[in-house]
Amino acid sequence: MRQVADGVFEISIAFVHAHLVVVDDGVVLVDTGLPRRSAKIEQALHEARRTVGDIRAVLLTHWHADHTGGAAEVHRRSGARIVAHAIDVPVIIGAVPAPLTALQKVSKLFTGVPEPVAVDEVVSADGPVPVPGFTAVHTPGHTDGHVSYLLDRDGGVLFAGDAAGGAGTKVRRTPRLMTADATAADASVARLAQLRFEVAVFGHGGAVTTAAADRFRELAAR
Repeated sequence: MRQVADGVFEISIAFVHAHLVVVDDGVVLVDTGLPRRSAKIEQALHEARRTVGDIRAVLLTHWHADHTGGAAEVHRRSGARIVAHAIDVPVIIGAVPAPLTALQKVSKLFTGVPEPVAVDEVVSADGPVPVPGFTAVHTPGHTDGHVSYLLDRDGGVLFAGDAAGGAGTKVRRTPRLMTADATAADASVARLAQLRFEVAVFGHGGAVTTAAADRFRELAAR
């Protein structure tokens, strides 16, 4: 586990990152990594001197298995509120089949299939979520209901999910092969570039810990 901002920790779960945020009344998770990898989350909680019971909310960026894989177990064990965008909710709760690409159909043999989980708080518009300090920003493209979260701390911490990826000290676009709508994804990058934040963290690739908004503006200009 790596601390990337005050009380914000990056958890590596195989090839994806989840994030742990220490808040006044416990812990918030942004995404939960792959199915059957909850031991990684427990280890991170232990290092932060917290327990599963301290998790107050799980903010999901989108429905993909590598981001929602541990959500049902966390919800069951902690009672944490699950937050997700309205467009992705039907897949997350299991009401409709996941619209898997050919690559995702193959990869699920290795990653596993996430257990459906109830969503307690549905994001339908940009703005504050029911977790103090966090704001939701709809960033469609990777999935139609992809949402990023902005934390009002340390000059702003952006949880970009898969709206973009980290590339050393730079920011890269998410691979087109894994993007539902490339045009929408480009527009979402441009939108994020208009926000103010110092740090950006990603589902894939390391965090950018200084002048992260500038790196988004550089990407949007390309």
